[in-house]
Amino acid sequence: MAMLWKFMRVAKYSKTALSPKVKVRGIPTHSRHSSSKSAPSDFAASAPYSNTVEVLGKSYPQDDYSNVTEKILSKVGKNLHNRKHHPLWIIKEQVKEHFYKHYLGRRGTPLFSVYDGLSPVVTVQQNFDSLLIPQNHASRRKEDNYYLNRDHMLRAHTSAHQWDLIHSGLDAFLAVGDVYRRDTIDNTHYPVFHQMEGVRLFSCHELFSSIKDGEGLQLFEQGHRTAHKQECHTMEAVRLVEFNLKQVLTKLMTHIFGDGLQVRWVDCYFPFTHPSFEMEINFQGEWMEVLGCGVMEQQLVNS
Repeated sequence: MAMLWKFMRVAKYSKTALSPKVKVRGIPTHSRHSSSKSAPSDFAASAPYSNTVEVLGKSYPQDDYSNVTEKILSKVGKNLHNRKHHPLWIIKEQVKEHFYKHYLGRRGTPLFSVYDGLSPVVTVQQNFDSLLIPQNHASRRKEDNYYLNRDHMLRAHTSAHQWDLIHSGLDAFLAVGDVYRRDTIDNTHYPVFHQMEGVRLFSCHELFSSIKDGEGLQLFEQGHRTAHKQECHTMEAVRLVEFNLKQVLTKLMTHIFGDGLQVRWVDCYFPFTHPSFEMEINFQGEWMEVLGCGVMEQQLVNS
């Protein structure tokens, strides 16, 4: 079983499992920020036509889907989250320090590994299909994304790397990177921003070992999907994962913003988690969304 989370505009987290495991995900969240707005701004103006587009030293053939502009391409590879002392780097290091300190494996080494150098060029399959995002979902529109061609694009979220990282054998990781969406520029939106997300997979032992008389509890059942759980998960497993997810993320936000933080949770919908939640914090008298999260769809783990 797994959980996932993702900081909107900054970061994300989750965990899941195969056979004796389930996956939960917390910053995650759907492929668009809840208040993002698409518009053709100067960043989305048409670029001079050529047969290919070059990104990070590799050429991609253009077709009728190609819409990435020279101005956007000039941002690729800056990797502000890896520039020492940059504000984004500072936030990333704060999150890493928190997870390295508080979440340790059996041998006392950090439970979560960190991936902050993954290429922002991904396939459409990675960005959408691997996350169960329907073919007709609004988040796939050319008006909302930067496509190199019909098969490749600049990632719209760090979740594009989830399937590959899990498939490589990881069960707890953080992914950080620059992401690209055709948003109208205002005080909270820009076509290039950054996210961090986390994923964690739980085995039956990991989830229930601290529960008194928990030996008989199970992760899976042949049940029915409800507003609170997937058809394959037991209610006991979902409740524990949800509690763990919200506790982990509340501690992280307190670490970043300080004590006395006002937090509230909002039920929401993402194609790749169920149940799904958004965290909002009270900032200057207004509630501001800072991340999305949830229990990862078991189908993603099983795939």
